[in-house]
Amino acid sequence: MGKSVENKFAKSFPILHHKEKQKFDNLKQDNSIRLADFMHENTEQIVSEWESFARTLKPAANDMTPLALRNHIHEILAFIVSDIESPQTGLEQIQKSHGVKERSPIPTAAETHAALRLAGGFNIDQMVSEYRALRASVIKLWSAANTEINSIDIIDLTRFNESIDQELAESVSHYTKKVSYSKDLFVGILGHDLRTPLGAILMSAKLILNIGELNERQTMLASQIVESTSRISTIVNDLLDVTRARFGSGLPVIMAPMDMGFVSRHLVDEMQLVYPKRNIILEVSGDLKGEWDKARIGQIFSNLIGNAIQYSFRDSTVTVTVKGTSEEVLVSVHNYGVPIPPEKIGIIFDSLTRAVDDKVSQAEKVNLGLGLYITKDIVVSHGGTIDVTSSEEDGTTFTARFPRTASL
Repeated sequence: MGKSVENKFAKSFPILHHKEKQKFDNLKQDNSIRLADFMHENTEQIVSEWESFARTLKPAANDMTPLALRNHIHEILAFIVSDIESPQTGLEQIQKSHGVKERSPIPTAAETHAALRLAGGFNIDQMVSEYRALRASVIKLWSAANTEINSIDIIDLTRFNESIDQELAESVSHYTKKVSYSKDLFVGILGHDLRTPLGAILMSAKLILNIGELNERQTMLASQIVESTSRISTIVNDLLDVTRARFGSGLPVIMAPMDMGFVSRHLVDEMQLVYPKRNIILEVSGDLKGEWDKARIGQIFSNLIGNAIQYSFRDSTVTVTVKGTSEEVLVSVHNYGVPIPPEKIGIIFDSLTRAVDDKVSQAEKVNLGLGLYITKDIVVSHGGTIDVTSSEEDGTTFTARFPRTASL
C-alpha cells in the first residue's frame, strides 16, 4: 500500500480523538445529532423496528419469543457505536474494507447471532436481510432527526456502513462454517455410523437363511429383514450421494474402459428378477464401448428403469434402448403411464421431487425423489446430458447422452 494512498484516505477519514470529536460536535446544529449519539439514545426504538422486521421472516420467526428475536442485537448495536466513535487511521480503514481483522478467541455478538439464527431455522438470506433492515432503519430514523447533513455526518455514515458490513461478514462466515460442519457430520453419520450397523444386520440375516433348518415363517421373516435392510442401505447411499453433490464435493467417478451393452444387459436382467410380472425390453445397437464409471452407469440404469416401472401402467412394457454413434452412446428408457405435468418437467431432476404428487400409492409417497437427481449428477460427471419428454400419446422417455471419453 503506497504512502500517498494511505495519506489520501487519512485525510478523508481522520482520527477522531476526544478533542477533535468535541470540536466536530460543536459544529453541529442544535437540532442535529451525531449518528453514534443518536443510536445510543434511541436504541430501543431501533431494536423495536428491527424486531418488527424479524417477525416477518416466516416460518422461522413464528414461534420465537421477543427475547429470542432480539438476541444479541443490543451487543451488535453497541459494537457499531463503539466502532464509529473509535479513532481510525486511513490504513486501518483500508484494512477494514479488505476484511482484515484480528481473530478473537471469544465468539463475537455477530457470530453468536449467526449460530442462534441457524439453530432457530433462519436461512442465510433471512439473516442477511436482518442486517439490511437494521441498516435501513438506523439511517431512516437518524435522517428524520437531522435537518441537514454535513461532512462530519458523511464520515459517521461511512463508519456506520463499515461496521454493519463487518458484522454481516462475521455472521455470514460463522453461519457457513456451522453449515459446513453440519454437512461433514451428516456425511460422517451416513458414511460410517449408519452403514456399519446396517451391514452387520444384513450379514446376520443372510447367515440365518444360509444356516437352514428354519420353518416357513422364520424364513419369511429373515428374508424380510434382508430385503428391508437392503432398501435402507440403498436410501443411505442415495442420501450420501446427494449430500456430496449438493455441497459441492461432487460424486466420485472412476473412468475406465467398459462396454455399455454388457452393463445394460446385466441391469435389465437384474431388474426383471426384481419385477418378474413386468415386461422389460432391451434394444442395443452400434459400438457401445467407451470410458465410463461402470458402477455409476449401473446406478443410472437401475434408477431410470426403477422410475419407469414405478410410474408406468402395470400391464405396459418398459423399453430400454442403448445406441452407439460415432461420438457418443445414447441410453433411453421409455414407459407408458400418467404423463409428467408440464410444470414438473423443468424441476424433475431436482432432489426431493417426484414425477407426480396426486393419486399415488403409499409406497410412492415415501419415495424421497433422489434417484433422478443422482442420475443427472452422474451423467453430468461423465460430461453428458440428460433430458425427458412426456405426453399421454407418446409416453415418457428419459434420454442420457454419454461421450465416449469425457473431457472433465
